[in-house]
Amino acid sequence: MRPLGGNPLIAEGDYHYARRQEGRVGARASQREISMSISSYDTASQAPDTAEARWKLARALYFKASYTGLDADAQKALYEKARRAGDEAISIVQRRTSGSDISGDADAAASYFWSAVAWGQWALLAGKLESAKTGVADKIRAYATSVIGIDPTFEEGGGYRILGRLHDQAPWIPFLTGWVSREEAIKNLRLAVATNGENFVNRLFLAEALASGSSAEAKEAVAILERLVADGPSPTHLVEDLNIQEDARKDLAQWKK
Repeated sequence: MRPLGGNPLIAEGDYHYARRQEGRVGARASQREISMSISSYDTASQAPDTAEARWKLARALYFKASYTGLDADAQKALYEKARRAGDEAISIVQRRTSGSDISGDADAAASYFWSAVAWGQWALLAGKLESAKTGVADKIRAYATSVIGIDPTFEEGGGYRILGRLHDQAPWIPFLTGWVSREEAIKNLRLAVATNGENFVNRLFLAEALASGSSAEAKEAVAILERLVADGPSPTHLVEDLNIQEDARKDLAQWKK
């Protein structure tokens, strides 16, 4: 049964988004339900002041780009649309709070989070070095910090997760990204795991950051991923967790060579 109440287009998008795992083949999602979700959110986002429709559109576009087997060009186009939707959501939140404390706005954490995710995924395809030079890393850092300030538990430690991953993956460039720090990467990723130790992405990102460290850290990384691949994926994030487990298996195979 479709949910009732609120904006009917957003409710329709939510209905299809909740069914995004239907028709999957292994860890690859079908495009049918997520495309219907995107269509509903996209139409809803034509309203001038609807932050919720925009961050949910960014979230759905991220899922389609990441998990339905699209090529790099198609993924990049979806991430570009997602980052625009996310930034529009942030602008709406900022406008309606008029510079006051945004933490009380129901869409604030989600708007910053999903925009950061979209920018991060786009940057990976555009190239880490070029993205850092054009200020994308700084933008992601600011957005992740905002998420932490609004709600450090949002998306199971999502702000810490993004910030930690950024410190781990962004290139260190003098006068541009001199703030990049492995210590900050490990600290924030441990905070993400402390916030939710069951989240597969928190655990994968921490393990990948630890793997390049001391022998003790490398052993910890292997142990984290061995537990991760043995765990059962979440039924509400099945496709996402199955993909994370595939990445974890690839890491383990590489690390144990």
